[in-house]
Amino acid sequence: MAEALVRFLAAQKIADERGRTVPLFGGVFAIFGHGNVAGLGPALHAYKSALPTLRAHNEQAMALAAIAYAKAHARRRMMACTTSIGPGATNMVTAAALAHVNRLPVLLLPGDTFADRRPDPVLQQVENFGDPTVTANDTFRPVARYWDRITRPEQILVSAPAALRVLLDPADCGPAVLALPQDVQAEAFDCPPEFLAERVHAIRRPNPDAAELARAAEILRGARRPMIVVGGGVKYALAEAALAKFAGARGIPCAETQAGKGAIAWNHPTNAGALGVTGTGAANALAAEADAVLAIGTRLADFPTASRTIFRDPKVKLIQLNVGAFDAAKHGAIPFVADAREGLAALDAKLGRWKAPPAWTAKAARAGRRWAKVAAAAMAPAPGLPTDAQVLGVVNRVALEGPHTMVCAAGGLPGELHKLWRASDSASYHLEYGYSCMGYEIAGGLGAKLAHPGREVFVLVGDGSYLMMNSEIATSVALGAKLTVVVLDNRGFACIGRLQKATGGAAFNNRLDDAHPPVDFAVHALSLGAEATKVDDLPSLELALRAAKRVHTTQVIVIDTDPVRGTAEGGAWWDVAVPDTKANASVRRAYETKRRAQRRGA
Repeated sequence: MAEALVRFLAAQKIADERGRTVPLFGGVFAIFGHGNVAGLGPALHAYKSALPTLRAHNEQAMALAAIAYAKAHARRRMMACTTSIGPGATNMVTAAALAHVNRLPVLLLPGDTFADRRPDPVLQQVENFGDPTVTANDTFRPVARYWDRITRPEQILVSAPAALRVLLDPADCGPAVLALPQDVQAEAFDCPPEFLAERVHAIRRPNPDAAELARAAEILRGARRPMIVVGGGVKYALAEAALAKFAGARGIPCAETQAGKGAIAWNHPTNAGALGVTGTGAANALAAEADAVLAIGTRLADFPTASRTIFRDPKVKLIQLNVGAFDAAKHGAIPFVADAREGLAALDAKLGRWKAPPAWTAKAARAGRRWAKVAAAAMAPAPGLPTDAQVLGVVNRVALEGPHTMVCAAGGLPGELHKLWRASDSASYHLEYGYSCMGYEIAGGLGAKLAHPGREVFVLVGDGSYLMMNSEIATSVALGAKLTVVVLDNRGFACIGRLQKATGGAAFNNRLDDAHPPVDFAVHALSLGAEATKVDDLPSLELALRAAKRVHTTQVIVIDTDPVRGTAEGGAWWDVAVPDTKANASVRRAYETKRRAQRRGA
């Protein structure tokens, strides 16, 4: 059965962005243990030229790298991951949740206990006292788009294609899990040749419904202050050029979600920048006035919508152009279910010569110019420890000199990046902020580099996330997949410390106590095989970044940063639970602020 599965995966092909037929699966990340070493292991070894096997150092990290690989390929190529039956399997659950939230494909192949149960309980087996069919792999069920346990070899003939359907479906895309009992992996069966035959896939592009298209066009034609919200679906539909042409010709300002940033270049005339809690003053001010919003390929989660307070016009009409009906119906929107590129093309044809009122287009342009000055001031050097904004300003300037990808995830950095980073194209901005998963950064950088080896990959990571997961520095060195990792050391979880204070509480349990010896991140990175240095200031950082571009081995650059100062300008309100108490004056003030903001969004 294991051989049949491996040969099936190796036989799947897809036409890439240039029209070339390439393997759908770029490889299989594997950490072997009992449960997969004697079944999938020999099969992967036998077919390693057709389906490469990559070794990682942490199961969650390898799954995150696989997910980043798929994200970097706009969901058109992907990877599989296999582990042993116990902690190796459950280590991947967090990654599965991240893929589920972000609508990204990854095939997870955890080993499982014996289907025949003869040696039960085996090492690492999780026993359910009332249900012997339950194993550790049942923990994947809530975070998988497709889940199956293969208890007979013949079942793979149905389940593997079913998993593939989910991985390639633009609306249902997400993690697929095939739990593989170790004895079943090793069983022989008569596999039909057609199961192993090469197959070339294409991503479906649903066209819009005529009635929904007509309704969307009618709303835009009647708008005086229209706006576009750019989500990750624009990238996954390869609709960047269509969006830039549509927005430019119609004079409609665009605001970006984290997933959508880069789909329209930072200097495009209609780009008003980031939207929401981590947004620009330009985009958020325009959103407050907008009377019609075309949201493309976005879930419209709480950050871009400022917890449902960003659109202030009581008569605003929201159109959700989304390939998934589940997302298209959110926020009481007028659904416009279609592939982003096909939907924009149809809408463009339907609108004829209509354009947004010139006064509104001009107002958006002025707002953008004002924000550019604010952003430049935030990134300008100043006395004292550098801020996150000042550091990323230096990195951005160096990165823009050539093809690059910037990778980041959780903490305070995504907020600064969202509003300040100048993204030149879709692949240049790689943020995981749907699940906001600490530890994604370095593993995600590895996946992005494997997807686009010709790009310089810059990983921006705080010291907290670095300490959570740094093992894939060693993997990047072993694979020759060069990363430039910039570690911003603010000595703890400073972002959450700021949130504690903002909600009226006392900052505690987030910063490393001054009495503790500092962590030497550069020495640690050296021990993992990277070249590493610590710099003292912004000019030294720029010199180190330029030196890093000239070499081909993974570089780690460490710089101390200010744990308190952030870029407050531009951002909108975010709903965070605050106690309704009179015992603490600062908490009470925060609670009243929350209630006023909630009433604005009611």
